[in-house]
Amino acid sequence: MSLGVFLIVLLAAALHAGWNALVKSGADKVSAMTAVVLGQGLFGLIALAFAPFPAWEAWPWFLGGVALHAGYQVFLVSAYRIGDLTQVYPIARGVSPLLVAGASVLFLGEQYGEVQTLGILLIAIGIGSISLVRREDGMFQGKAAVLALCTGGFIAAYSLNDGIGARVAGTGLGFYAALAVVEGLVFPGLVAIAAPQAFRRALRLKREILIGGGASFAAYALVVHAFTLAPIALVTALRETSIIFALLIGVGVLHERLSLAKVASTVTTVLGAALLKLSKGAGG
Repeated sequence: MSLGVFLIVLLAAALHAGWNALVKSGADKVSAMTAVVLGQGLFGLIALAFAPFPAWEAWPWFLGGVALHAGYQVFLVSAYRIGDLTQVYPIARGVSPLLVAGASVLFLGEQYGEVQTLGILLIAIGIGSISLVRREDGMFQGKAAVLALCTGGFIAAYSLNDGIGARVAGTGLGFYAALAVVEGLVFPGLVAIAAPQAFRRALRLKREILIGGGASFAAYALVVHAFTLAPIALVTALRETSIIFALLIGVGVLHERLSLAKVASTVTTVLGAALLKLSKGAGG
C-alpha cells in the first residue's frame, strides 16, 4: 500500500467518523440518516457531471451495491436508536475487516504476508474490544450489539461488492457517484413511505444534507478509489481506523467517558494500521 493510498484511506476514515457522529447526535436518527443519504445523492449527481460513466459490465455489482447499502443504512439507524456511538460503531466496523479478508482469500485469490495479516487482526481486535466497554450507566445494550454485528456484515458485503464493481466499471468515482444517486432515492423513498413525518423533517436538516452528505460521499468515494489501487481487505482494515476519530469525537464533542480500556483499544488499532503501512508482504 503506497503512502498516497494510505493517506487517502485515513482521510476517508476521519470523514466517515464525522458523519456517523452527526447522525448519532441528532434527536431523530431516522431523519438525520435520511438527510445524509439525500446529501450523498446530491453530491453524487454533481460528481457524475465530471466522472466517466461506469462500464455496463459493472451493473450487476451496481445493483447489488444499492441493495447492500440500503440494508446497511437500515440496520445502522436501528442500532443508533438504542446503543451508544462507542458501542455500535466499534462492533460494526470491527467485524468487517475479518469478513472481507477471509472472503478475499477464499473467493478473490488475494494473498497477504504475515505482517499484513497481523495488522488486520490487530485492527479488528482493537476496534472490537472497545465494544466490550460498558456505557456510563453500567448497561450493555445486547440488542444494539446484535444490530451492530448485522451492520458489520453489510459493511463487509458492500465493501467486497463495490471493490469488484469499481474495478469492473473502470472508474471508482463514476461507479460510486451513480450508486450514491440511486441510494439517494431508495432509502429516503423507503422512509417517505414508512415514516413520512421523519422524511419531511429530513428535508429541513440542511446541516446533515450538506455537511453530513458531503462528508459521507467524499469518504466512500475515496475508499472506492482506493479499492482500485490496493487489495480490498487492506483498504477495508485501514478504513476502520475511523474508530479512533469516532473515539475523539465521542469524548470531545458528545462528552462520552474516556477509559483506559478505550485508550488501550485505540493503541492496538493504531499499531495494526502502522503494520499495514510498513508491511512489504504479498498484496502490498
